[in-house]
Amino acid sequence: MNRGIATLALAGIMALALAACSPIYRDHGYVPSDADLESLVVGVDSRASVAETVGSPTVAGMMREDAWYYVASKWKTVGPLAPEEIEREVVAISFDEDGVIGNIERFGLEDGRVIALNRRVSDSNIKGVSFIRQLLGNIGNFTAEQLAPN
Repeated sequence: MNRGIATLALAGIMALALAACSPIYRDHGYVPSDADLESLVVGVDSRASVAETVGSPTVAGMMREDAWYYVASKWKTVGPLAPEEIEREVVAISFDEDGVIGNIERFGLEDGRVIALNRRVSDSNIKGVSFIRQLLGNIGNFTAEQLAPN
């Protein structure tokens, strides 16, 4: 009888240990879907119509005079290990001096390099790529201790 209880307890402990090691995924931020972005017309839509169609960026710092940046990240936590950012995506909507859309671009990371996943560009050249490199290039450069308030 005692042996059966011990076996059952050991099986329960093993099940809990395995469950504790399963990864937990969390999503942060917001990036408009391709379907939402398709409804925006480069050279026609304004800041107001972008805000109405896909919403404003979730962080005020992502709204600049010449562009809005939407950022989404996916984090993975396994057991007691520190969370790891495994994916980051940025949508950049650039505006001209009249507040009309000039560019709509979707960026991601591949092998640590910023790549353009999708780009709808007007005649003007691409702006803000270095800012996007800064947003995407910080993966793995911060620890939880650096982000915690003192």
